[in-house]
Amino acid sequence: QVQLVESGGGLVQPGGSLRLSCAASGFSLDGRAIGWFRQAPGKEREQVACISSSDSKTYSLESVKGRFTISRDNVKNTVFLRMNNLKPEDTAVYYCATKSRCGDGFVYGSWGQGTQVTVSS
Repeated sequence: QVQLVESGGGLVQPGGSLRLSCAASGFSLDGRAIGWFRQAPGKEREQVACISSSDSKTYSLESVKGRFTISRDNVKNTVFLRMNNLKPEDTAVYYCATKSRCGDGFVYGSWGQGTQVTVSS
């Protein structure tokens, strides 16, 4: 079965850290562009970061630059999103998805169930 499964979310205090995982099954993430997205209650889904087929990294939101890091482990067939110094405004459901390319590329394939990140004291 071809799918992406997100995990690693949870409840964390402001200033805390989490590492989200995006694990693929049924296909290889190697050489694919993968994006991390988030959707907060009442808001549209937005892209947070993307890692290209050649492992170039882009961060789509100014608010996460310097705090979030996207990376890939081809052995584990997983893409990670390390999130440091978390803020309440980072609270959202986080999703990963395959993209045709980072930047203006389109998302293809199915969305996973996402993983909830809640930043609160």
